[in-house]
Amino acid sequence: MKPHKLHKHFSMIREFQLADWFTLGNSVCGTGAMFSMLTYLESKDVRHVYFACSLIFAALIFDVMDGRIARWRQKTSMIGRELDSLADVISFGVAPALIGYGCGMRGFYDRIVLIYFVVCGVSRLARYNITADALSDEGGKIKYFEGTPIPTSLVLVMVMFWAASQGALGDSLWFGDLKFADFTFHPLVLMFAVSGSLMISRIRFPKL
Repeated sequence: MKPHKLHKHFSMIREFQLADWFTLGNSVCGTGAMFSMLTYLESKDVRHVYFACSLIFAALIFDVMDGRIARWRQKTSMIGRELDSLADVISFGVAPALIGYGCGMRGFYDRIVLIYFVVCGVSRLARYNITADALSDEGGKIKYFEGTPIPTSLVLVMVMFWAASQGALGDSLWFGDLKFADFTFHPLVLMFAVSGSLMISRIRFPKL
């Protein structure tokens, strides 16, 4: 690689603020969680479910810290906002859906619900990005959210962690399964449907 091209390659990295590195930590945890679930599907070692769920919790810590660091240093950037949304899609959208799938929600209707959940999360983040300025007060602080924030999917992950600890995975998944037109549906997947619907709702939730 030529020196001037190498310089351009690293110029973006120099634009990162400290908070942006924590945002990348969020995405690393989410990606690691997905790899852990893929390993579980291959090995059936339940420890990988625990690893995956724990990494989502770690992603939440990074997500909280990047905002606090940005406010503390009073340094934000457009790239930081985009990074935050993309990282949240991975860690609190796609990864929880894959955890649900890996834990046993693999029927045709289950997959439709899990896809719906991810689409709701993506839509929620897109709406937030275009309305954040309008929802801010004079000091730039957002007083409330419209729809539940996507990190609330951690609740679903905690449920799956608990299910794994009780051996309620696969064929033993809580509430069993139902058959419609020869396709399988696990009632437990409805918690993903409810979570996704709350994300795209117009219900106002105060920002703590």
